[in-house]
Amino acid sequence: MVRHTEAMFFSLTLRTDPAVADPAAADPAAAGTDAVATDAAEVPAAAAADAAAAEAVPTPDARDLGHLLHKHPDRVHEQKLAFGTARVFYPEADHDSCTAALWVEVDPVKLSQLSSFRRDSFSLSGYINDRKWAASSLLAVALRRVFSTAMAGTLTSRPALPRQEFALEATIAAVPAAQPEIAALFEPLGWEVDCDSEPATADTVTPQVTLRGRSTVQALLNQLYVLIPVLDGGKHYWVDESEIDKLLDRAGSWLGSHPQREPIMRRYLAEQRSYVRTARTRLDARVTERSEAAAPRSEGTGTPDSDGEPPTPAPLRARRLAAVLDAIRRLRPRTVVDLGCGEGALLGPLLDDPRMARVLGTDVSPSELERARRRLGLDRMPARKAARLELFQSSLGYVDDRIAGVDVAVLMEVIEHLDPADLTTAETTVFRHAAPDHVVVTTPNSDYNVLYPDLDGMRHPDHRFELSRAGFAAWAERICVEHGYVVDFHDVGDAHPDVGPPTQMAVFSRRFDEALRDDTQTEGAA
Repeated sequence: MVRHTEAMFFSLTLRTDPAVADPAAADPAAAGTDAVATDAAEVPAAAAADAAAAEAVPTPDARDLGHLLHKHPDRVHEQKLAFGTARVFYPEADHDSCTAALWVEVDPVKLSQLSSFRRDSFSLSGYINDRKWAASSLLAVALRRVFSTAMAGTLTSRPALPRQEFALEATIAAVPAAQPEIAALFEPLGWEVDCDSEPATADTVTPQVTLRGRSTVQALLNQLYVLIPVLDGGKHYWVDESEIDKLLDRAGSWLGSHPQREPIMRRYLAEQRSYVRTARTRLDARVTERSEAAAPRSEGTGTPDSDGEPPTPAPLRARRLAAVLDAIRRLRPRTVVDLGCGEGALLGPLLDDPRMARVLGTDVSPSELERARRRLGLDRMPARKAARLELFQSSLGYVDDRIAGVDVAVLMEVIEHLDPADLTTAETTVFRHAAPDHVVVTTPNSDYNVLYPDLDGMRHPDHRFELSRAGFAAWAERICVEHGYVVDFHDVGDAHPDVGPPTQMAVFSRRFDEALRDDTQTEGAA
């Protein structure tokens, strides 16, 4: 059999800024005879010291691209891939302009023999690609394999270099999309997009796309890793839940505010709706954390440093977690259930308390439960400690006897994600059927939202409502009347004199007469 080889091409050029690279441009005194004539003896000592300091600063060198990519500009680098071969070489490597080229040869036979290969990702067979040479998820995988250290921003010898922005130009050959779609993805990230020509039809490719702008090399490579498969509209391998982690790790810093975030998530996750929902929830949580971190904070709420400087306030998320843990410990329970536990942030500290005989975590999402297992290190946890932990899928929309009769149930930032009808059902599930001795509830205080800069609407796109202090008090009092509880309210975070705290917490406790009546009815039924 004749084995046909296909290939993909990508190049990255780093150029130094002439205004910075030329000492004469940065400092007229360094321009020699063309500068204003000044007797050296008349130069003030401070100016001379500044000039000496300027000379100590390394001149920008475009060949630093080799350091950033961990690929020496004077060599050809070859790496075997599961589906072919990748080669990195430098067509130019001058001090003011340096270009690294990535040439990826794809062997369709090897590709089709991979156990993870999706034959439905190509419209023809595994041996014939109807879009040979076009940039696809194969190129994205090659970028990750060849430039993994650069994408992680790691450079031990010069740790500040990966965080430096440069004038960059990236060229991708044969992109399977038209200019408007390409621009819609890259322009919001600050890139100037230049397409050599438009594809003749929607099924053909743009011959060459060039991106120009200022960025770190790390940021550009990670953006390409995510967006190339999005433009291609498919992946050559089967998508599973691990792709959610990859998406958020590579794009979590910018995807939340990207105008095309929904199409990006759908196409990157191969239109798997459950994965898209999970990714959206986790991404929105990150956006909320950044918004909370930007809110004004009072001094004196953190831990002073060793020099006695004013303490740095802890993030609201950490303070909320600490407040809930403090409330639980004051109740001295033996069994606690975290309803909607997510990644298990609350479960770890509870397990560390030997007084907790049983710690339960529930979530409607299996992927969140799996993340909780990994975060808690359940596979490495001592057997006696692991025996006290129970993680299981459950929903507040139906009765679950596994959570009945616990000492404390926790709803930490949960109720605001429920529609009004679902909230009513959840109230019945928790307060009537599960009937724990205590219920700890936290939720945002909408009165405080006026203090968040640039916040338009609610704090989280998935919030169905947000309660004011008066609204939260009215809701809690109704719960007490309908289900036989009493309630105490607590502030979480620094309270503003006019609008209160950023988060509000209610601690419900069953009335003694209600608990006694239920116990009597249970004994009578027995």
